[in-house]
Amino acid sequence: MGNMKQKGDGIIAVNKEAGHRYEILERYEAGIVLEGSEVKSLRNRQSVSFKDSFVRIKDGEAWLYNLYIAPYKFSTVKPPDPLRTRKLLLHKREIWRLWGKMQEKGYTLIPTKLYFRNGKVKVEIALAKGKKLHDRRRELREKDLRRQLEREFKGKIKL
Repeated sequence: MGNMKQKGDGIIAVNKEAGHRYEILERYEAGIVLEGSEVKSLRNRQSVSFKDSFVRIKDGEAWLYNLYIAPYKFSTVKPPDPLRTRKLLLHKREIWRLWGKMQEKGYTLIPTKLYFRNGKVKVEIALAKGKKLHDRRRELREKDLRRQLEREFKGKIKL
């Protein structure tokens, strides 16, 4: 039994679009309330989508909306709705701090990563501010320029 694969750690999915559309200010780790078939689906590496997902604080609790977790294909009971609202597990003081920040104009909470930690599914959520269109365009220009410079220097530098 010593060489069994350790069940536990590993990234399930990353929200790549979050970095493009938002300026991330703070990150938090939260537990997530899932049903058994959802956990099995995640362990089997079935599809997860962050498209249009966000976090909202309601009645002193954090809720994750629109996170798609594909239904477990071998489930014997009726699987839960793949886009259902899921409760996030955070400390009360973290929830109140985030709620206070979200009252300011332009701030939002978005999920950035879904992963296993010690056998439990965790969600990394980020306090973020939406980027304006001109900020995104400038960022793309800078990225393009960096690539061109790397290409030019790649052939000239010999180690």
